[in-house]
Amino acid sequence: MKGDRIKLLRKAIGLTQEQLAQKLGIGKAALSMIETGKAGLSSRNKNILVQELNVNPEWIDNGTEPMFNAEPDLTAYLHRTDNSLPMQSVPLYSIEGTAGLVPLFADSSRTTPINYIHIPNLPKCDGAIYIVGDSMYPLLKSGDIVLYKQLKDINDIFWGDMYLLSIDLDGEEFITVKYIQKSDREGYVKLVSQNPHHADKEVAVDRIRAIALVKASIRMNSIR
Repeated sequence: MKGDRIKLLRKAIGLTQEQLAQKLGIGKAALSMIETGKAGLSSRNKNILVQELNVNPEWIDNGTEPMFNAEPDLTAYLHRTDNSLPMQSVPLYSIEGTAGLVPLFADSSRTTPINYIHIPNLPKCDGAIYIVGDSMYPLLKSGDIVLYKQLKDINDIFWGDMYLLSIDLDGEEFITVKYIQKSDREGYVKLVSQNPHHADKEVAVDRIRAIALVKASIRMNSIR
């Protein structure tokens, strides 16, 4: 059963369910269902295992050896510092009121939050914003809140993780949330959506004006 192989893979590379789930961009409960055969592994998640951890796709499908095409790259996990805080007040910003991510990230002390989010046992976050669009649906939908940790250097990204990005499109700022994967093109990265109706897109690194790692999300459900 493929789920058994995913569990075997996770143990072989020494990751917890939470760590592998974060790498795949899914919840721990969703990974548990995959490992127990109650849910299938999506093609997008399979691609992450193949591209980022060098897993043999034939091994994933039918158990054909070897498990890896090459040694898996676990460098990203060695640099993680996701120590949870008992409680923190995360400022919630309005992008419309800040003129974009670039000025917000440049000097957040000059921006007045519209509110604060108080969540226990969460990794340190720099802020939170509402998202617009459906490129990450059903994981995220328009109106959800993402909590982020700002990155100072594009070279510090963890391949396959989810990021909040500001991209320069002909002088206009485009704000989006995407998985970031390696590109075969020099000086480019691949932006990947959760929504299968959105095609992957490669962008030049020098067009990324601001970037933050998505640490958590909040879904606002309305009762009618």
